[in-house]
Amino acid sequence: MTETVLTVLLLFALLETKHMFADYFLQTPRMLDGRGEYLHLGRAMHAGVHALGSALVFLIIGAPLGFIIVIVAVEWFVHFNIDFGKAMMSDKMGLAPNHAGFWRAAGVDQWLHHMTYVGMTWAWAQFAI
Repeated sequence: MTETVLTVLLLFALLETKHMFADYFLQTPRMLDGRGEYLHLGRAMHAGVHALGSALVFLIIGAPLGFIIVIVAVEWFVHFNIDFGKAMMSDKMGLAPNHAGFWRAAGVDQWLHHMTYVGMTWAWAQFAI
């Protein structure tokens, strides 16, 4: 296995680990309340936790600083809007954990985030190596 393939696997594993902590361990009540509003400070903070974590991951990988700044800014924007979409849909449909639609929305939300990491890994391979 080449060094690049090993680094891609490490990068993806680190991004996924960061995601688990940012989405499931580091969310505060402020990040979770009122998420159906677009200009929501808590959601901006939550997306910021993700961006900071990704910056740390890319620093560990040795990506150039300019690349890190751009990729985490894009991730912040994408993460913010994916979460808004889920919150808006969940609020509009009155979804709660006892509804199947809640879990479909959560699944699509998580899938979109994970596909973001595929895109970020591609961008690293394309522009930062």
